[in-house]
Amino acid sequence: MILEETHQHEKQVVDNELRYLSPIKIETKVEKKYCFFEQRNIKYIDYKDPIFLIKFLNAQGKILPRRITGTLQKNQNKLNAAIKRCRQIGLLPFVTDDLR
Repeated sequence: MILEETHQHEKQVVDNELRYLSPIKIETKVEKKYCFFEQRNIKYIDYKDPIFLIKFLNAQGKILPRRITGTLQKNQNKLNAAIKRCRQIGLLPFVTDDLR
């Protein structure tokens, strides 16, 4: 009888330890990112419109990656080319302290 109780107690201790060794499952709400250009049916990204292109730059003037903006690879390539052209003609700065 005493052996059974100690065995059950040991089993409970092992179960508790295993429960904390496994990763905690936290339910998070993941928002699906949609391509800005596909939603608005934009086929051509105008490089002469710096006000529009600033939306896709961070405060230092760096181009935001796809994982943040949610744009498709095809549109991200067009966006990168437009931003680089805009920088070359002097409408956007290459580096800045605070763009926004």
